[in-house]
Amino acid sequence: MLRKIAVVLMEDVALFEFGVLSEVFGIDRTDDGVPAFDFKVCSTRPGEPLRTSSHSAVIAPYGLEELEDADLIALPATTWRDAYDERILDALRRGAERGAILLTVCSGAFVLGAAGLLKGRSCATHWRYAKLFREQFPEAHLDADVLFVDDGNIITSAGTAAGIDACLHLVRRELGSAVATRIARRMVVPPQRDGGQRQYVEVPVPESSSESLQPVLDWMVDNLTEEHTIPDLARRARMSDRTFARRFVAETGTTPLKWVTTQRVLHARTLLEQTKLGVEQIASESGFGTAALLRHHFRRVVGVPPQDYRRTFQTAS
Repeated sequence: MLRKIAVVLMEDVALFEFGVLSEVFGIDRTDDGVPAFDFKVCSTRPGEPLRTSSHSAVIAPYGLEELEDADLIALPATTWRDAYDERILDALRRGAERGAILLTVCSGAFVLGAAGLLKGRSCATHWRYAKLFREQFPEAHLDADVLFVDDGNIITSAGTAAGIDACLHLVRRELGSAVATRIARRMVVPPQRDGGQRQYVEVPVPESSSESLQPVLDWMVDNLTEEHTIPDLARRARMSDRTFARRFVAETGTTPLKWVTTQRVLHARTLLEQTKLGVEQIASESGFGTAALLRHHFRRVVGVPPQDYRRTFQTAS
């Protein structure tokens, strides 16, 4: 469970990324059914101004001692450097050793890397820093195409708004989709986005452009029980098969089959949480057809079987 959250600030902290953590975990939303968080903003210089990356300053009221019993230790983006304060790195190592969750936004992953906590671990950071990150931490398994990576007790995210995705994912994982949805609604953001960083990487503008595939994506979500083939979807988008397949990957970061499978899992997850329908019926309504197929894909995407997930997160009375 997430009760105490400690955010670590250092010089050149990025205000937006710090604001993401504050928005998700630092606002009292108990009136909306969100559990109260004990939110602590910490630094090695409590009570003193810290320079931000946007020509201003912030003050962290608490010291690093607050990290010692935090359930979540979060690191917003900061200007990367060759060396970080060893006191912060030691506190992060102790947190990891006792099982605290560590979450970074954007370049915050560099701090975990400097602490030696990403060796052999899957992780993410902003696509612009991917080359530098790989050079500094070759033993980390960086995925520069995704919005965030959940590797158990370490969650790392890509640039800026991807921090929102990572935070809401963590809330959903630990506290259930109802709580994550309430927070997202108050923030006026989607509870979960699809795709990856690939759609945000700077690429040459194609000679011919086409309209967004969003209407096709919306139709696919509204018709999850239909069979979705590339030729059928391409006709709906009024594109050739090859152009549609290429555009789909560019816009969503994945293939049509993988995308719709994920949407079906998400719908099944909602039905498991909010209804008492049997697994066979959920499989049918989410487009998998059989319970066996649902279990296979659900476990691959979510990490646990449907029934185990339901026992943990069901909210239906």
